[in-house]
Amino acid sequence: MKTGLTLGILLLVFLWYLSFSATRLDRLHHRVETSWANLDGLLQRRAAVALELAHSEFADPASSLLLTATAYQARAASIRDRSFAESGLSGALALLQSDLATGTNPAERALLSELAELTAKIRVAIAIHVDAVTRTRSVRSKIVFKFFRLAGTAPLPMTYDFEDDAL
Repeated sequence: MKTGLTLGILLLVFLWYLSFSATRLDRLHHRVETSWANLDGLLQRRAAVALELAHSEFADPASSLLLTATAYQARAASIRDRSFAESGLSGALALLQSDLATGTNPAERALLSELAELTAKIRVAIAIHVDAVTRTRSVRSKIVFKFFRLAGTAPLPMTYDFEDDAL
């Protein structure tokens, strides 16, 4: 009688552990999704500011064309092509940074300061997203999560190449 009760209690504790672990993994996946949504929103805002800079008075025609092309490419890129597009926009902004820094108009300075603020926010958002992906992957690599398929059908979270770029 005592053996059956002990096994029943152990089974209940084990089932609770599996339920707790699955809930934890679900929260980690949610954290990855929200960190990506935040990062995506910031990247979209950066592309919009780049378009404003491209259409401003102080951008020369060649710089304006380059910035416009890379900004539109970054805004419209699919998830597969996102790394390439965001890296291109980062490269274009880096190339044009010295040219853009000479703006004397208050509106131009406001755009440049907004771009600098966005870049700082993007760096933080990238760090948060990479941390969320790393934690989720480390939890999913544990044998309990693999054996009992606690991740269900959720795809394995991933980081993107542009997250390693120097913004």
